[in-house]
Amino acid sequence: MRSLDIASTGMQAQQTNVDVISNNIANMTTTGYKRQRAEFQDLIYQNMRRMGADSSDAGTVVPSGAQLGLGVKTSSISRINEQGTLQQTSNSLDLAIQGNGWIPVTLPSGDTAYTRDGTFGLSASGQIVTADGYTVGPGITIPTNATSVTIDASGDVQVETAGSTISTTVGQLQLAAFPNEAGLSAMGSNLFQSTTASGAAVLGAPSADGYGSLMQGYVEGSNVNVVTEITNLITAQRAYQMNSQVVTAADQMLQTLTTLK
Repeated sequence: MRSLDIASTGMQAQQTNVDVISNNIANMTTTGYKRQRAEFQDLIYQNMRRMGADSSDAGTVVPSGAQLGLGVKTSSISRINEQGTLQQTSNSLDLAIQGNGWIPVTLPSGDTAYTRDGTFGLSASGQIVTADGYTVGPGITIPTNATSVTIDASGDVQVETAGSTISTTVGQLQLAAFPNEAGLSAMGSNLFQSTTASGAAVLGAPSADGYGSLMQGYVEGSNVNVVTEITNLITAQRAYQMNSQVVTAADQMLQTLTTLK
């Protein structure tokens, strides 16, 4: 019976939906996390009577026909890149992006990754690094005798050193923009890599046209809305239950057929 196969695709689709929702909820406190949404497409249709086919020798045609759908499939799991809530911290090196853009990060392999997680610190050599020790941006080094670090909205990094009241610029952070942010590939650890789908990164100064501004002493929180996710979870659970009831009904119909004498 087709209904068994159709209902099974529905159950698989809703299981994927629940997996995505559970990942969103699990990352509701992850810095810079962007929630995801599962999207679905209907499967191929079986034409039992094709619309537009001749229905007589007089030239009459079938107006609507009869097509039977064969279920559902997952088409994509998209990432919703809307702004998360900015949260103030006590770390002068923490940075939040307000608006568009990603912070470039140099991986140990030499490849470049991108992140919205601005939880930064200093390495043993004084470079600004991520929580995993990866170099941020162009590799800005803070002098060991620096008494304060100031990072303005345009990414300029200025320091004051002991015995001096004059600020010195030691570098400028950059942001990366992409033609299609949805095409970025997640690596885990709040890092992303560019792909053919995302297009190449276009670097620019923060606060420039098309780029967001930096806020020192803040990090961007997750954009997960718990109420929305719980509502979506209930909807997915009910849809899963209804598909399972279709399987039960189809099984009962088959049992009826097998008992006919």
